[in-house]
Amino acid sequence: MTRSATAAQDTGPVPAHPDKSAPGSSRRSWFAAAVRRNSRDIAVCLFFIVVSAWLTHQLWPAPGARLLALNPEDQTLYEWFLASDARILLGDFSLLSDRLNAPDGVNLMANTTVIALGFLLAPVTLTFGAPVTFALLVAGNLAASAIAFYFLFNRIAGVHRLAAATGGAFCGFAPGMVSQSNSHLHMTAIWLVPVMIWLLVRMMRAADPTGSTPGGQILGPAGHPDRRRLLTSGSWLGVVVALQVFIGEEVLFLTAVTLIIMTVAFAAARPRYAWRILPNFVAGMLVAVAVGVGLLAYPLWFQFAGPQGVADGVFDPSYFSADLASWPAVSELSVAGSAAAAELTTGPAEYNTFLGWPLVIATLGCAAWLIRRPVVIASTAGTLLMAWLSLGPRIVVDGTRTEVPGVYAVLHGMPVVDGALPMRFALAVIPLIATILALAMDRALRLGWRPARIGVPAAIAVALLPTVAAPLPAVDRDPLPEFITGGHWRDCVPTGGVLVPVPLATPREPWPMAWATGANVAFGMPEGFFIGPYAPGGDASMGTFKQPTSKILAEVASTGDVPEVTDAERARARRDLAQWGADCVVLVDGTENAGALRQTTEALLGRPGERVADAWTWRVG
Repeated sequence: MTRSATAAQDTGPVPAHPDKSAPGSSRRSWFAAAVRRNSRDIAVCLFFIVVSAWLTHQLWPAPGARLLALNPEDQTLYEWFLASDARILLGDFSLLSDRLNAPDGVNLMANTTVIALGFLLAPVTLTFGAPVTFALLVAGNLAASAIAFYFLFNRIAGVHRLAAATGGAFCGFAPGMVSQSNSHLHMTAIWLVPVMIWLLVRMMRAADPTGSTPGGQILGPAGHPDRRRLLTSGSWLGVVVALQVFIGEEVLFLTAVTLIIMTVAFAAARPRYAWRILPNFVAGMLVAVAVGVGLLAYPLWFQFAGPQGVADGVFDPSYFSADLASWPAVSELSVAGSAAAAELTTGPAEYNTFLGWPLVIATLGCAAWLIRRPVVIASTAGTLLMAWLSLGPRIVVDGTRTEVPGVYAVLHGMPVVDGALPMRFALAVIPLIATILALAMDRALRLGWRPARIGVPAAIAVALLPTVAAPLPAVDRDPLPEFITGGHWRDCVPTGGVLVPVPLATPREPWPMAWATGANVAFGMPEGFFIGPYAPGGDASMGTFKQPTSKILAEVASTGDVPEVTDAERARARRDLAQWGADCVVLVDGTENAGALRQTTEALLGRPGERVADAWTWRVG
């Protein structure tokens, strides 16, 4: 009996003439029946939500007072992004923000601004603040990714519910996903990937004139392709791809590379089926490309060739390469991990490999067991090649860089590819391993009472156990100054004006950006934390070069020494303020070396500051 037939029977008979006199009762009955019918799926989804809430519970119950301990700088940046994204609801649709790096601004497409997520939760941001939105997205991305892959495995691949839940859980809570949750919202939002895969599968089935799968199952009328489904699948794929661009382009890039590898491997395993569907499948893909190009032509042009746009990556691929020894190691963020694992990666947000020996062995064993299945062949090929790409241009083993080239060396220097860190190719391995494990568990669970029915799921559970994540650590953050929370900034800088914090924000010290976030980015700031074209030759850089005045203030903030300010430096300070379009200079209480900074600022500006709430201010002009 088919799944749809079973579901139809479960619903029971439908009355021919429902009682219209009690519409509320009818709706409640329908809802109750739907809950009963899908109770197991609901239980799985609730479990994933509870797990994600537990992993992020240290951010609650007051997100505005907490910071992720392992990457607070990026959290500050993403909260600014979310506050900036929320301005769409206020009618600001510009892709060039003038609220950072004044007066040049910041190209929002060239930065990981998660525009779609920020717009989706803009009401939350404007009502409760960007820190609440950030905390919701950290937890929500993990749960939503697990749920989306669960339904992909269960409903599209047709695997046993327990196997699908196992695969979904690994996709949502694998070491790499939990590690990236340390403020990399654009990398953990992978819940659209299963939607793309479903649309591609739907397109493949519609492209087959025989109406069957490679295994011979009849799915539709034979004799001609389903052109309507080809058109709708292609159109929706173009829309979903465009949406993913506004969430995280790097995830889309990794997905595309992975699917290309898997397509080639699948076609090699089932050449007749591949040739049979090729013409119609290509037609469907052309529809997707046409829709995607129509939606993305201007934003992508703006990203690469527009104001403040960049066409290359800001990070060194040789440095951000996975260590070969990190694959069998266990992440420090997992229950079985240790601090020694930190030596095998670049930071706590990049534990992208770290599967542990048990899981590596279990994955290889499951792949060997099912290797005759085309999907497993494709998944295994994708796993091996994406893992190899993650090793970067030169293979690193236990911290030692060898002369052995990696396959990434072939791609090194190519446009777009340089924008992806090699070690993040390992993140694409997570759904592939989940697929192999889910299919192996599904097969074992359908073997009756043979030993494999218990042995395979048990072995997979034991292999996954060391990778179980511990909650993300968080710490108290410094409260926003009363100058911001009390709205006193409005007396100093007009809405849309430029506030100069003392000292200015930098990629390493972005904390003043939280002031703008707390004011819903109602004012701009010079310099700051962003990606822009300030490296030699207009290449990508992290932040911008510092003006002489900001250099002096940064030095005083670092050392506490008050310099002898010359007339030339005072004249330069006036020019810097004019260049920034500054309206007000602000030094808040609690800033490190605040006394020395106040003396230096007064010397640079030639006058004492005005006390406003918990800040010293200097109006400009």
